[in-house]
Amino acid sequence: MAGMDPSVVGAEPIAQLGLSNRLRRVRRLPLRPRSLRRAGQSFTLTFIAVVLLAAFLSPLLRSFTVSIKSPEQNSQVNGPLLPSTPATFTYKDRDYSVYQVPLPDGSTKDLALFKKGRTSSQFVDPANPNAAPLVWQGQWRDLTPAWKFDPQWNNYTDVWDEIQYPRLLFNTVAIALIGMIGTIISCTFVAYGFARFRFPGRDLLFVLVIATIFLPGAVTIIPQYFFFSKIGWVGTWLPLLVPTFFANAYDVFLLRQYLRTIPREMDEAAAIDGAGPFRTLISVIIPQAWPVIIAVAVFHLVYSWNDFFAPLIYLSTNPDLVTLPVGLASFSGARIAVNPGIIQAGTLMTMVIPILIFLIFQRFFVRGIVITGVDK
Repeated sequence: MAGMDPSVVGAEPIAQLGLSNRLRRVRRLPLRPRSLRRAGQSFTLTFIAVVLLAAFLSPLLRSFTVSIKSPEQNSQVNGPLLPSTPATFTYKDRDYSVYQVPLPDGSTKDLALFKKGRTSSQFVDPANPNAAPLVWQGQWRDLTPAWKFDPQWNNYTDVWDEIQYPRLLFNTVAIALIGMIGTIISCTFVAYGFARFRFPGRDLLFVLVIATIFLPGAVTIIPQYFFFSKIGWVGTWLPLLVPTFFANAYDVFLLRQYLRTIPREMDEAAAIDGAGPFRTLISVIIPQAWPVIIAVAVFHLVYSWNDFFAPLIYLSTNPDLVTLPVGLASFSGARIAVNPGIIQAGTLMTMVIPILIFLIFQRFFVRGIVITGVDK
């Protein structure tokens, strides 16, 4: 190519050669000690997290396996971990127990005990029932029974029928939802007042409200019960629902901290447009406070769902209004020694709804908790 500078013509091959040399040198470079250290730390933290998660979930997994076991298996000390029942084999129109029998060649085989004896017994091979019975020398009582995987899902249906689970579930859901609505409405108004309005003694009054968190429930339970008994509310849902419409210090604190992170300029802009305090709360504050509102709702739902003491003392005179924890506890007292699996089944059925609620609203719940800890 005439007229072209030779230095320009050879520039591209030279550049490619230099790039290939640099790539070759990079491939030969060993891993830096800092990279190895970071990889080791990441692996160690991941391993520790997995171990802690497994340890945290192991009781739940244990409860689930117990809930689908038969009463006979739960009563045995050395039974298998998985839900199983003793294996049997039908031979000549009769069922025979199957045992793990050691053979002379050192192997072990599952055989059905056909004829028992003190020093020798006869066994039938389930894989070849037409063959002659095998004579085994030894004490058959020392043999290990063979088990077959057999989950007892009927434990869940038994709980559903025996404790009238639909009625208890309706009572629990109704109390939890109505109480959640009362808590959200009352705590939102109180928190809005503390976060946005200036009035004499506001800080002192807020301190007094927060101080009620440290008041033990055992101190107030007797006066409350005496008061509700005098006005005829014992045996109804009113002692459990009416107090939720008068706010509580913990949820008021969470809501107030979150509302203080919302700029006041938005309130002023709404006031310029002619919005009053109530309209500002509905149209400006609440749409931005959904994370903390959902967090408060989840807190109350879980608390109300697991509450045992209050429904026990206020609803014990009216069994038709009791909640799941109280009904399950009454049922467990008579059945725990007979069939522990059915008790675990009822417990897991009670835990399903709170777990689902938390999984569904987890993102909003965590966001509301994190932001409430940040002061403006």
